Amino acid sequence: MAHRTILTDRQRAALFSLPADEAAHLRFYVLGEHDLGLIGRRRRPWNRLGFALQLCAFRYPGRLIQPGEAIPETMLAFIGAQLGFTAEELAGYGTRRETRYEHSATLQDLYGYRPFEGQARHGMLLWLAPAAETATDNAGLATGFVSELRSRRIIVPGPATVERACADALVQAERRVARRIVDRLSPDLRRRLDTLLDEVSTQGGRRFTWVRQFEPGGNSAEMNQLLDRLDVLRALDLPPGVLDGVPAHRVDRLRREGERRYADDLRALGETRRLAILVACVAGWRTLLADAAIETHDRILGRLYRQAERRRDEALAGGRGDLSATLKGLATAGGALVTARQAGGDLEAAVETATTWTVFERLVQAATRLTERIEVEPIDFLPEGYARLRRYAPRFLASFTFHASPAAAPLLAAIGLLKGMNAKSAKDVPAEAPRGFVRRKWQARVFQGGGTDRRYWELALLFELRNALRAGDLWTEESRRYRSIETALLPARAVPACTRLNVPLEAEAWLDIRRTHLARRLDEVGQAARRGALAGAEIRDGKLRLERLEGAAPEGVDALVVDLYRRVPRLRVTDLLLEVDDRVGFSAAFADLRTGSPPRDRLALLSVILADGVNLGLRKMAEACKAHSFWELLRVADWHVREETYERALAMLIEAQRALPFARLWGLGETSSSDGQHFPAGGTGEAMNVVNARHGTAPGASFYTHLTDQYGPHHVALIPATAHEAPYVLDGLLLAPSGRGIREHYTDTGGFTDHLFAISAILGFRFAPRIRDLADRRLYAFTPAATCPELAPMIAGRIDERLIRAHWPDILRLAASMAAGAVVPSHILRKLAAYPRQNGLALALREVGRVERTLFILDWLTDRDLQRRAQIGLNKGEAHHALKRALFFNRLGELRDRTREDQACRAAGLNLLATAITYWNTRHLGTAAAMLDAEGRRPPAETLAHVSPLAWEHITLTGEYRWNQPDRPASDP
Repeated sequence: MAHRTILTDRQRAALFSLPADEAAHLRFYVLGEHDLGLIGRRRRPWNRLGFALQLCAFRYPGRLIQPGEAIPETMLAFIGAQLGFTAEELAGYGTRRETRYEHSATLQDLYGYRPFEGQARHGMLLWLAPAAETATDNAGLATGFVSELRSRRIIVPGPATVERACADALVQAERRVARRIVDRLSPDLRRRLDTLLDEVSTQGGRRFTWVRQFEPGGNSAEMNQLLDRLDVLRALDLPPGVLDGVPAHRVDRLRREGERRYADDLRALGETRRLAILVACVAGWRTLLADAAIETHDRILGRLYRQAERRRDEALAGGRGDLSATLKGLATAGGALVTARQAGGDLEAAVETATTWTVFERLVQAATRLTERIEVEPIDFLPEGYARLRRYAPRFLASFTFHASPAAAPLLAAIGLLKGMNAKSAKDVPAEAPRGFVRRKWQARVFQGGGTDRRYWELALLFELRNALRAGDLWTEESRRYRSIETALLPARAVPACTRLNVPLEAEAWLDIRRTHLARRLDEVGQAARRGALAGAEIRDGKLRLERLEGAAPEGVDALVVDLYRRVPRLRVTDLLLEVDDRVGFSAAFADLRTGSPPRDRLALLSVILADGVNLGLRKMAEACKAHSFWELLRVADWHVREETYERALAMLIEAQRALPFARLWGLGETSSSDGQHFPAGGTGEAMNVVNARHGTAPGASFYTHLTDQYGPHHVALIPATAHEAPYVLDGLLLAPSGRGIREHYTDTGGFTDHLFAISAILGFRFAPRIRDLADRRLYAFTPAATCPELAPMIAGRIDERLIRAHWPDILRLAASMAAGAVVPSHILRKLAAYPRQNGLALALREVGRVERTLFILDWLTDRDLQRRAQIGLNKGEAHHALKRALFFNRLGELRDRTREDQACRAAGLNLLATAITYWNTRHLGTAAAMLDAEGRRPPAETLAHVSPLAWEHITLTGEYRWNQPDRPASDP
């Protein structure tokens, strides 16, 4: 038996079972002439067949056929056909056992296979040691181990031996990593780390527990609390290279383990592991706290500016009555003057007739005052919040060491000056203070009467600091989100090795291709416009006019949907989850945080997933299911349920649904769409829950979901309600395992930017957003003067080739880094979009995007099928939103979790539950369609393609959540 279980039954079967599918037979079991010659030396037919079977088993899965083991009939037939056996002879072979285990020694001599012992075993254990350190999951390590055995022609031992070797290697890897970290710590630092577990914070509780409880805030008090924690961690003074050479996923795993343990639990661990966990926590929390502090500064300034806008609006509203009276009075006096002048009369008498000169002078004075009030800007009200900023700003600036690009050098100098002024309690800004960072709209307020207004100067600096951090013109190495873009990108020498790049490595080659292609498409679309042959559009008087795209559902679809779902079984959601897990085994993806082992209590895990999916919460789920206590569910949630385990389970479900025959009616899984879905929050205290006026006045967050053409939601991200959606598009295409086969992607108007057009084209994606205001969008050309007359009014300008040439290597580095996973696409795209006027890379990427956007618009105007595909893809996304809204019904459909991690798990649980329903519906719709086929009235595939697997009326979602089956291991088929 293995020291600990690291594989499920399903995973063991995948590694060790004899294959029964034709694809594996064609890959591994085709016998060559040499093989047939050696097999032919056996005298009896049974010996020849037994020899061939053992040879094929040595090749794959790489092991001996065990005595009494059943051979798959398809395997027997495939090999028997090559040896000339009849079906009757093969059937007889199944009863004979003596030929199964006779030829292993001969095969080892003839083909060089070796048993897993002696030098072979020693060599494989040497290979296994470093592989265990870098392995991200247990099944992957076991798969790699077995593959290496096959490549070395070492006979794969039994499952228990493989599992034991991998488990031992994982344990030893944990110990080596922990020892590597702790050996870099001084005795004094080890003692100070342990004091985190013993000291009591001023807020109560152990300092270790207090320091890990943080989220981005929205006011000065919360900012100071974050800085308090950051000061505690900095005071420990970890050596800079303490985590060098340790795989990032292992550091992350140690940190997550520390976040789930109490101080007393850590005290009970051995010294080496305890200190390694503390080091990973301190290092990780310092980075996360730096990000949280900078984000809190961003939120405070955002809230302050919104308050200033409201004050401006109130001031304007308060003067509305005075404005109306003043305008009426001036209109009366002005009308009298105009009339008198036209008639050649006395102007003074005209004013006296209409009103008096005294009243007229008062009207002029009132108009002057009202003009000043109307011209007021929100920044005129910002000084009202200056005192609140001073409660944290000096400490915030002193807490970070910032670095700047040349464009932000004046800002960096001003920050240094302000730090010095704060340290000396200076009140006045020196005459030599940097001015280059002050934008035009601030200048009249900052520089007054030949001097500098301290409040406005500091406000301008703090707002510009926020902008520069967003754009990447300013950075700090202590942060993860706000570090230098340059350090995050791959080196230039790694770019040629990136296979995802879909463009030439030389800028001139790309420009030649795009210049020719764009000129040709402009000419073709111009000719089509001249003939009136555009797809649902026309250009009249230089103005593009678009027709509404109508739906194309065939007649009788609604009746067919009703008929099919009438044949689908009715069941409870708990039974659905059990059935889907029995077939797919997605619960095995929820590996234990420390050991990587699959969950032992499958029903508890499914209860946690269901609690996330229906927004019930663990305490209420424990009351509803009555099979597990709250503490049992909490333990499973803490150690098994994470964003990455949800992602792995989702990938398994997506692949299983993609393999169902009925799913192929909707597409090949090569196109997808993405859109955000807003969910309100229970209050403003929940993480990331900011207000977006488009969704009302209540705070909330958005779940941004990617959906394949087969209705598989292969990625979901939790994003702030106010965030622009476009930067998150590439996350689902590049980071999600199930999104890497996508070739064409659709979004709505809020999901595109020129930067996104550029990166998508460079990485080989066809990006096809449905742009609401397409008629108002302008095109770009390399030679605008040569554009045909029909399209000339739509050309906004010339493509800047010089800028593209200058930054082409950096553009390729950026795209390659995204494709390799070195950077999160949304992080980089948000930086590039934040402040492009000072960022050459952002400007060059925008020029590339203008080329690709122009080509896309030209294609859109001539391709009705493209328009229809985009509409269908986005409609599928809307239907998926409806399903998730129906599932997320508890707690009034509001987010009540206070941490970003819990909210992300809530989004992932909802997505997984919706995917399980999609898989179950797809499978049973296929069965229902087969019933229609048996009745002789199967509808055509074109009609079936309009049947959605997103219905839920036949699923009982409320009431008690009973699990009617006894618990079984998560891997049971």
